[in-house]
Amino acid sequence: MSDLSRSQPIDAKDYVGLTTREAADRLKQFGGNEASTKHRKAPWLDQLLLLFNPLSIVLLVAAAISLSIGEHFDAILITAIVLIGGAIDFAQTYHARITIERLRATVAAMATVQRDGSWRDIPRSAIVPGDLVRLSAGDLVPADARLIESRDLAVLQAMLTGESTSVEKVATAQAASQSADATNMIFLGTSVISGTGTAIVTATGRNTAFGDIVAHLASRPPETAFDLGIKRFSYMIARIVFVMVLLVLAANLAMHRPPMESLLFAVALAVGLTPEFLPMITSVTLSRGAVAMARKHVVVKHLPAIQNLGSIDILCSDKTGTLTAGTMSLVTSAGPDGVVSTTALDLAVINSSVQAGIRSPLDAAILAAGTQTGQATKVDELPFDFQRRRLSVIVDRAGERTLICKGAPEGIFPLVTSLLVNGETQPSTSEAIVRAQNYCIAQSSLGYRVLAVAVRLLPMQSRYTLADECALTLCGFLSFADTILPDAAETIARLLQDGVSIKILSGDNELVAAHICAEAGLNVTEIVLGSDLELMSETALTQVAERANVFARVSPPQKLRILTALRRRGHTVGFMGDGINDAPALHAADVGIAAPHAVDVAQDAADVVLMQPGLSVLHQGILEGRRAFGNVMKYLLMGTSSNFGNVLSMAAAAVALPFLPMLPAQVLLNNFLYDLSQLTIPTDRVDAEYFAQPQKWDIAIIRHFMILVGPISSVFDFLTFYVLLHFFRAGETEFHTGWFVESLATQTLVLLVIRTVRSPFQSQPSWGLLASVVLIVATGIWLPYSRFAARLAFSRLPLSYFVFLSLATLCYLALVEVAKRYIMARARQRVFQSRTKEVVQA
Repeated sequence: MSDLSRSQPIDAKDYVGLTTREAADRLKQFGGNEASTKHRKAPWLDQLLLLFNPLSIVLLVAAAISLSIGEHFDAILITAIVLIGGAIDFAQTYHARITIERLRATVAAMATVQRDGSWRDIPRSAIVPGDLVRLSAGDLVPADARLIESRDLAVLQAMLTGESTSVEKVATAQAASQSADATNMIFLGTSVISGTGTAIVTATGRNTAFGDIVAHLASRPPETAFDLGIKRFSYMIARIVFVMVLLVLAANLAMHRPPMESLLFAVALAVGLTPEFLPMITSVTLSRGAVAMARKHVVVKHLPAIQNLGSIDILCSDKTGTLTAGTMSLVTSAGPDGVVSTTALDLAVINSSVQAGIRSPLDAAILAAGTQTGQATKVDELPFDFQRRRLSVIVDRAGERTLICKGAPEGIFPLVTSLLVNGETQPSTSEAIVRAQNYCIAQSSLGYRVLAVAVRLLPMQSRYTLADECALTLCGFLSFADTILPDAAETIARLLQDGVSIKILSGDNELVAAHICAEAGLNVTEIVLGSDLELMSETALTQVAERANVFARVSPPQKLRILTALRRRGHTVGFMGDGINDAPALHAADVGIAAPHAVDVAQDAADVVLMQPGLSVLHQGILEGRRAFGNVMKYLLMGTSSNFGNVLSMAAAAVALPFLPMLPAQVLLNNFLYDLSQLTIPTDRVDAEYFAQPQKWDIAIIRHFMILVGPISSVFDFLTFYVLLHFFRAGETEFHTGWFVESLATQTLVLLVIRTVRSPFQSQPSWGLLASVVLIVATGIWLPYSRFAARLAFSRLPLSYFVFLSLATLCYLALVEVAKRYIMARARQRVFQSRTKEVVQA
């Protein structure tokens, strides 16, 4: 901690923060306000780390040995392949990283700081010890700080202490402390639930009291389904590579071939089977998706969230900001009898103007519709919470202490003992309460959000508690309208058509929720109330959550239970929230989505941040996620089908032939050129079938492609072997050349078949992908006739061989097309059976 943390409290009137120059000096002294001390690696270090993988190291060692025994060209070729491949990987991955960091910067957390005597918003990372910061409800605490001014300040410290309830913080004349129990200290990693405060920063970054904990929590995001799928795929490939390399190496040594050549050939086979560009292809594909989504006002904070967006099959959200614009407007102010009266509005204006909690759209509508009449000095506040569903302020008006309470009618009716009708206070009767309740029901059925307003005179005392919220006089109701978004119905229809179910989780009553859903074109199948959820077991909730699509009067903990129940059913769930108490649900969802204008706490917890209201931008994000998933799957299917077939053929031929079927350098060159042809996969078009339903990771499809398409490739390789040896009487050099060209042509051109679930003639590849495939095949045909042929140990091939190659390639592509359709049909059948089972269980 800095010396500031040990100094005595400073009066807010005497301290105006730092100047820009002082802040710059302290930033150099203390470093950036980052919880993690992990420094970004220099680009050249990234390049070295890309090269230092086991296969690359073995190849570079082999190149050094080749150089020492006089095989200069082989050494240069192997080294060039490793370095160029690493350079391409680095360039693409580095560009993808820079792109996503630039996008994250657009939603970087900010803090309100006083610099040069004026308040301004700056990135939290630029805060330094000595800064004067201002906080209000919904803000994340940007650093450790000592309070010098507070007003009804409550902070949630669960991330640090595990306590789920908020803690009151008060500016006191005490020195700073690193204890979470210190009432005058606020800490990095906590969030403001209610009230306001001004504080002097005492420590930043890792120097904060809980910097290590915050860094640990921030550095270990949970693995997504996409991450787990990639990991399972990598393990599967690793096992196959390990077994095949050992078998090939053992077979070659048993045939008394040179050990160095045998080892290099085995390693070359491993390189041929290993999808070494998978991390780069994945990063580039997802970053392109992130850029495309940013153009549509959707900012992705974590790249894997793009793929998870494409997997969402259930979207949970409040209606505000998704079905409606979230901009409330006051429709009417009425008394308890339903007759128009401004009394409720006048009292609500006082409540909204002096409250210290976060300003809701309802407060904005109240303050826009009315003006404060008379003087009212705030004395105390009973903050809003989701159990009471109301907020009270205690004010001094004309020498009288008055409690003004506004909130959900169902939260206020039980406390009412009298009603204010036509300026007169009348005792409440069951008939009067029923009339007031019927008025609220009628307003709710019209889709209006209703607030009740009540008052009570209180005695003079230093502090007020929740126990003072009793014996209230009901003064009336305020009705608010929230405009339905013009594209809500159309977007809902598209989402449902694309396999995404929508579930509304609202704090409003069931009548308002039902009316809004009907106006937005969402067919309500079943409405479940929060009070009903309280009585349900987890097993029962799992069934109900699957069936119902509107949940009304639900609290944040109940939202969390619903999400957990849906995920237990195997659904990929997206949750859209914007409030302080939405953070747990945003964390728990597969994809947390911060609605436009969400508070800092919600934005920090979310994976995706929407910059404009409505479901249409989110729908575009879901489609972009499916596009990214489709392009990554193309690379995986290629890497486990034609690659596997070619490696299988090489392994078998290495044992059956009196010479190696291809020299190690030729194998590496073949694999390098083949990999180059796939660099343009991220630019490729994706079939409409990928957009029509949520995309789930299916390792079975990859395995089936390997088992079925791989051997088909091997069959045509063996046919090529037979033709080369028996019809063209090829020697070792001619054999190497003929198979190099055939292997490169077939495994590259098959990309045009595997890239689509349709017929290749019905789905056009992108120009970039088509050009790269044609260029690589042409390069493979040109090499035996180039001036590099002798260096590469190639020889010219007769034209008749290319006639055979053309016919064989066409037959191979046709057979792969048949196999692909069979595999896809089986996959669709599995999906259908799985969904049928889910429906039966539901």
